[in-house]
Amino acid sequence: MNKQNFFDKPVIICHGGAGHGAKDQPGVDFATEVGRKILIEGGTSVEAVSKAVEIMENDPNLNAGTGGCIREDGSVQLDAIIATSGKNIGAVIALEGCKNPINVAVRLLNTPINILAGRGASEFAIKEGFPHENVIGRKRKNGNDTVGALAIDKNGLIAAASSTGGCSGRPAGRVGDTPLWGPGIWCDEEVAVIATGIGESITLEMICFRVAQQIKVYGKTLLQALEWGLEQFDKEIEVGFLAIKNNGDALGLSNTKMPWKMMIVS
Repeated sequence: MNKQNFFDKPVIICHGGAGHGAKDQPGVDFATEVGRKILIEGGTSVEAVSKAVEIMENDPNLNAGTGGCIREDGSVQLDAIIATSGKNIGAVIALEGCKNPINVAVRLLNTPINILAGRGASEFAIKEGFPHENVIGRKRKNGNDTVGALAIDKNGLIAAASSTGGCSGRPAGRVGDTPLWGPGIWCDEEVAVIATGIGESITLEMICFRVAQQIKVYGKTLLQALEWGLEQFDKEIEVGFLAIKNNGDALGLSNTKMPWKMMIVS
């Protein structure tokens, strides 16, 4: 693709987490529509996915931001990551006192630092002007999911973003796959993939990188690659994916319920 030319098929695709059902679809639809509007108005894929994820972080029904899980010690620790095909990454891990960790992660994109965790992430957020907020969170029976978005803009830049509230009852400091480069997210000039589901299992499989390789190296279609990805897990392990290619093709697939929505800019 010639990056100097306008891309004629901008697209955004969002999900609300593996294990979530139809009741959460409206929130995902709204987030996707807002992201699409940003692309229509000439905004970047980074702006589109970060705003879409921010909206889902503000939805208490989803396991991110305000709906994040309460940890074993009563804390709410949030993880988020954003990456682009321009080789920029920003991630925060175990962030407290901020209901929109994706916006803090975005601030890291153009810094020498890729990832900040714990106290360092919180101090960076305050330094960047984010107010310290009381994030109440929720207790959930099943909290192994995330929210996420992928987009490609008029300049052909791919962006991928994910955010999670972790797992209820897990220790403070526990990290799943979501903010990890390779297992939970992959984004390069050809393809981007994000995962949702049981974090420990997803991490062990380094699955997003491997799914991307199925497309890039072995020439599989998005559907074939995502089906291959699901086959790497026992059926009782909830897993879902979103993927997007640099030609604008995008797809979501899960072995469980997963609300997702794709919108093409036309």
